[in-house]
Amino acid sequence: MKNKIIPYNPKLKEFARTLRKNSTLAEVIVWKSIKQRALGVQFHRQVPMLAYIVDFYCHEIGLVIEIDGNSHDFNYFNDAKRQGRLEKYGVQFLRFSNEEVLKNMFSVSLSIEETVKGLQ
Repeated sequence: MKNKIIPYNPKLKEFARTLRKNSTLAEVIVWKSIKQRALGVQFHRQVPMLAYIVDFYCHEIGLVIEIDGNSHDFNYFNDAKRQGRLEKYGVQFLRFSNEEVLKNMFSVSLSIEETVKGLQ
């Protein structure tokens, strides 16, 4: 699955750029721990995939990391549908809440590191 390109709607490109410029605190914290190949693989922020934008994506190992804020509280069905559509392309997901990142970043980091190692 290395370097597999997942199609996206080009109309999302500008919106993804806007999201990158307006990251949440939790997204910034996670980004600082995974950017610049900190875990041996390259992640990108706010990546358009199909008709969606994922928070972080590493094409080398096919891993999406999602940080769910309050907007996801009542969107379980939509999140599951979205995740299912992307998993059909071989993408794997890690999902954390804003609260997990802000209150227990150590455990979040360990989980991300273990997952990355397992997929390499």
